[in-house]
Amino acid sequence: MRLTLLLLFTLNLLLGFSQKPTRTEKPADSLKGEAFLNTVEQSLKLFYDDYTNDLRYDSIITALKYEPGEVPSFTDEQICEGLRKMNEMTPFQLECNQATLSTIRFFARERRSFIRIAMGRSALYFDMYREKLAEYGLPIELRFLSVIESGLRPQIKSKAGALGLWQFMYKTGLYFGLEENSYIDERMDPEKSTDAACRFLRQLYGIYGDWNLALAAYNAGPGNVNKAIRKSGNKSTYWEVRPYLPKETQGYVPNFIAAAYLMTYHAEHNIIPLEAKVHNAELDTMCLKQPVHMNTISKLIGWDLEEIKLLNPVYKTTYIPKSNIARCVTGPFNQITLLVGLEDSLYQLEKNIYNPDPVTIIQGNENNVVQTVDSTQAIVQLSSEEDSLQASNKNLQYYKVKPGDNLKSISLKFNVTIQQILEWNALRTTNLYVGQRLKVLSDEVVTQNQSIPVEQSVTPVKPPTPKKKYYTVRSGDNFSKIAQKYNLTLAQLQKLNPKVKINRIQVGQKIRVK
Repeated sequence: MRLTLLLLFTLNLLLGFSQKPTRTEKPADSLKGEAFLNTVEQSLKLFYDDYTNDLRYDSIITALKYEPGEVPSFTDEQICEGLRKMNEMTPFQLECNQATLSTIRFFARERRSFIRIAMGRSALYFDMYREKLAEYGLPIELRFLSVIESGLRPQIKSKAGALGLWQFMYKTGLYFGLEENSYIDERMDPEKSTDAACRFLRQLYGIYGDWNLALAAYNAGPGNVNKAIRKSGNKSTYWEVRPYLPKETQGYVPNFIAAAYLMTYHAEHNIIPLEAKVHNAELDTMCLKQPVHMNTISKLIGWDLEEIKLLNPVYKTTYIPKSNIARCVTGPFNQITLLVGLEDSLYQLEKNIYNPDPVTIIQGNENNVVQTVDSTQAIVQLSSEEDSLQASNKNLQYYKVKPGDNLKSISLKFNVTIQQILEWNALRTTNLYVGQRLKVLSDEVVTQNQSIPVEQSVTPVKPPTPKKKYYTVRSGDNFSKIAQKYNLTLAQLQKLNPKVKINRIQVGQKIRVK
């Protein structure tokens, strides 16, 4: 689905570029190379922003005139009407009875923060869930099952050993093809575990012909459900069998219905989702040719390590191993685009950090034998490469790249050309990274402490973070939107701004958010 949306959007973008220019416009042919790519990336960012900032709940809350932090109450008839409307759009039967009503009220009163957090996390997974469920012909309401299973946390593990968004046990995961070894556990892979859950749920529905019984079997196992069916006198629906199920499973379906109801009607219940840090529509993937540590990726492009781990939960550690199946890294479009452009540098940096070449010190004597000092303290014969260097009176040196360095400044320092540095180090691009070791052949002997003239050698000092933080109101803002933007409840934002009238904020007004 994500790929389809992006293809359609890009196609429309290209069609727009193909329009005949007016007299005042530049022809489309002027958009070439980097200019064209920059235009596409900026357009995609605007698309992502529009797609991910769906704040329709804000108008509902405003229309209902809720006070900050207010917990509204609903009659049984109103809740049942909401479930009836949901049932009109799904083959899933979301019954309205005393068990579901009491559970919905409990969630609406005591589990508001849970729903709020789950709504924020859902931006990362629900689009993918919908795509997978549609692929297998399953009701899309099943996406809410992952909410009560894991709270949409792929790395959570139950006391019984169930793991991942869909809480697969080890043997069940193996049965559905989810691999595990010292470095990976595909029960934590969002897409693969979702695919396995779809196959498992479809299988269970095929056995029982009742979605609620299928959910009960997902929770307690088919064996326990079959025992309960026999004890009930061979009844065929969940609610008839429910009294004979394990106690936890008796609450499982009501919990599912409550989560589905409140995530559908969260605005009506004055529940504001936490702001999603990353939306599924923004994600892209790069498959790796060599094993890499996440720390290397973080160092190379300045991508926060915790976000890399969050978006790649399939890996047990921060190491991405090499295997027969290409291992991939998932992240925001801009980070993956940057990483793809620096793939060679990524593998070189990984080698320099975790498997560096030995440092060689040449000590010649009358027999033309050299001593090579490295981690093994080995003694080797002078290589033909070093022979040629000595014959040409060139000094082989290794230079460690420092902040502010670039190929131009390094070439000037050693009195060599940029092309020579590229050839000596088998570099395909002029991009460098701090800590990179460059081989240089030069008459000039340079110490590492010697300064290199650079165009911008002074790095500005980042000012300290102020204790208080303010936001300037823009056109289209309201109090709810600002609260959601900064992961605050309305009550928390009002507490920071006790003199501000939340329904009368104006463009340019300063709102304290920290």
